[in-house]
Amino acid sequence: MANTASNMLPLGSEATDFKLIDTISNEVLSLEQLKGEKATVIVFICNHCPFVIHVNHELIRMAQEYKEKGVGFIAISSNDSVNYPQDGPEMMKKVALDLSYPFPYLYDESQEVAKAYQAACTPDNYVFDKDLKLVYRGQIDNSRPGNGVPVSGTDLREALDLLLAGKTLHGQQKPSMGCNIKWKA
Repeated sequence: MANTASNMLPLGSEATDFKLIDTISNEVLSLEQLKGEKATVIVFICNHCPFVIHVNHELIRMAQEYKEKGVGFIAISSNDSVNYPQDGPEMMKKVALDLSYPFPYLYDESQEVAKAYQAACTPDNYVFDKDLKLVYRGQIDNSRPGNGVPVSGTDLREALDLLLAGKTLHGQQKPSMGCNIKWKA
């Protein structure tokens, strides 16, 4: 299991727009269509990463809970599906349907979106305010596969709760950790 940390895109960065295929609906969707009224969470994930598998149910729970509060969740996979076919669109759709993802699961075949966000690992988590300015990037919580810490979503939940309450987020944000994005050669 590789331990790759997120690059920590500078706070205040503007979300880069995109148009990607949603593997669930087979429609091309944009950030503009998917953004939340009050906040938007963009998470780079993939099917096979043990770190993603470890937090999947908490991501689903948070997306369901925060949707009612005006937060949009978007999942993107940017992995090279030629060398990692389990991360291709067909398998992405299967995983999304099996787990009942309450958010779109977009495929970034060109990997340009991952590069624009400086995504490095899965999961790599970003929270943008209503104006699509970055207010949080970092870990979901301190839990990792095998470390015995229960998955709680503490860090990501705190960021969302502070943002929704109109409060300033802490400057000290811990990078996410996971498998590296599988870049094309």
